[in-house]
Amino acid sequence: MLDLRHVSCRYDDRLVLKDINVRVEDGGLVGVIGPNGSGKTTLIRAVTRAIELAEGEVLLKGRPLAALGFKELARQVAVVGRLYDLDVRMRVEDLVLLGRIPHRGRFRLMERRSDLDAAHEAMELTGILDLRSRFVDSLSSGERQLAFIARALAQEPQLLLLDEPTSHLDIGHQARVLDLIRRLNKVKGLTVLVVLHDLNLASQYCERLLLLSNGALFRDGTPEDVLTYRTIEEVYHTAVVVTKSPVSSRPGVFLIPDTARVKET
Repeated sequence: MLDLRHVSCRYDDRLVLKDINVRVEDGGLVGVIGPNGSGKTTLIRAVTRAIELAEGEVLLKGRPLAALGFKELARQVAVVGRLYDLDVRMRVEDLVLLGRIPHRGRFRLMERRSDLDAAHEAMELTGILDLRSRFVDSLSSGERQLAFIARALAQEPQLLLLDEPTSHLDIGHQARVLDLIRRLNKVKGLTVLVVLHDLNLASQYCERLLLLSNGALFRDGTPEDVLTYRTIEEVYHTAVVVTKSPVSSRPGVFLIPDTARVKET
């Protein structure tokens, strides 16, 4: 589905992504983790052509991204950015219908029945169909994030990119959003690349993790391969304990506070 070959990106004179080589298979659910400033968001921007590559190339289903028009790209790739307190004064249904723009002809301004059907299916999948007449700025943070995911699904993409979709959400909405993403991946076959800060959420929901450090790919593998205490301490410079989840047997990461380290010494 997605192939990054020797991808490097820079802001001004600073190299923020360094020789990234990653292949995301069709139907994969891949998490991108790493400390602040490690290049996670830049990786997403590189895949959406929001930033120019300094070196390398990105291929989508074997075709160079640079060869795709923006409308064609938007029909295959949808993006959900970080959740901010956006003052969006429009109805939820109208927001979701924005996802249909890539499917409209040049001179078609009004929605067709197929657009409305796709938007309603996206809202039903995300569980917000009953909110379709509400204004976006009246929603809770969790509901708002689901609305933006519904807009992305209305594009009917094959690849979904998410940049910290659970930031600023409580634990209940975090689970709801990530359960939805995993369900879309498993049931709909949607390929997903998601940036996550929370290592435990990344471990529980992702089949594969890309760990970035200082703009480079530090580890690439299963949660068990990537989330070892030695790797986490080396990259995050923080002492942790890693144990298996009693439910999933996936790695669970626990911080060791300074007070506990003092007692140990």
